[in-house]
Amino acid sequence: MGTGAEERIDVVVVEDEGLYRDLIRIALSQHARIEVVGAYGDAEAALAEVPKLAPRVAILDIELSGPLNGVQLGLRLRRALPEIGIVLLSNHSDPEFVSSLSPETIAGWSYLLKRSVGDVESLWRAIEGSADGMVVLDPELVSDMRPRHNSSLARLAPRQREILGLIAQGLSNASIAQKLTLSEKSVENQINLLYQHMNIQRTTSAGTHPRVSAVLRYLQESRFAPFSL
Repeated sequence: MGTGAEERIDVVVVEDEGLYRDLIRIALSQHARIEVVGAYGDAEAALAEVPKLAPRVAILDIELSGPLNGVQLGLRLRRALPEIGIVLLSNHSDPEFVSSLSPETIAGWSYLLKRSVGDVESLWRAIEGSADGMVVLDPELVSDMRPRHNSSLARLAPRQREILGLIAQGLSNASIAQKLTLSEKSVENQINLLYQHMNIQRTTSAGTHPRVSAVLRYLQESRFAPFSL
């Protein structure tokens, strides 16, 4: 799955708070390639309509009122539309659900804090990454993550951990190079080294992208800094 440079990304939003739902729509209207094709206030309406629209990405409030929360809704939508990207929105820094998914299942699931929606670049990266089958985490969440003792993450060089954190935020190699004032070749070399140190294969029988495997390991081998919200 991949998005071309000019390809439109159709998005649906499921959020039970009307004002916040409108805020998301306004934020997305600023992006030339993203179009909101549906917005719903509850899971039942979304389940009835979203499969007909076949969007590339669904933005789901985790804490939906009603019988289904956003995670359950995402799983239902995935059964109907196996390639749909899911962006989960939460008030809490608690991505345990995402980290519990297998590399084959986690592809295309992203996790953002609701307060980050005002940072439109983070929202756009999460949508584009989910559409491409990647995994994108909230920048604030990444800043609170620390490697667990004796993990492969802890054994990475500081620069490699920094680059892995930027991969987890959905940045491309070119964007990472620009942010860190490095050449793209240097970034690519560092990524290859961190894959080796974390024993991440570039190709697997299930076809899991190594960036997806790397972000999943990053989640599984991290703890949160004290006092994170």
